Amino acid sequence: MKPEETQRSLDWLAGAGLRPTRQRVALAERLVGDGKHRHITAESLHEAVKQSGEPVSLATVYNTLRAFSDAGLIREVMVDGTKSYFDTRVDDHPHFFWENDGTLSDAPKEQLEIAALPDAPDGTEISKVDVVIRLRRT
Repeated sequence: MKPEETQRSLDWLAGAGLRPTRQRVALAERLVGDGKHRHITAESLHEAVKQSGEPVSLATVYNTLRAFSDAGLIREVMVDGTKSYFDTRVDDHPHFFWENDGTLSDAPKEQLEIAALPDAPDGTEISKVDVVIRLRRT
């Protein structure tokens, strides 16, 4: 990694008050080192880190992604109720899920209109609304 990518990753972790362990930094570099937003699965992140020569288990990747999510650094997006993607862009915005290749991308938020939501059941409140628009190439 380039020094500026490592520094961006260290700053990202520090901003959330997370200790920069070797493995956290290695994962952060692949998530935000280049300054671009991305959608990634634990498996694809694990493979990317493995290819760089950094020894890290898949369980550690999952645990670290959970810590990043709990710290508000990334957002988990569930697709199908079985597959989780992690998004480095944490503001509210919709997603496209591309069924043909199993990828997730940002959808234009300015084009989404939600006129109303149903009332939450008694004793609950709506914490967030996730919009995933499924696409299939024809």
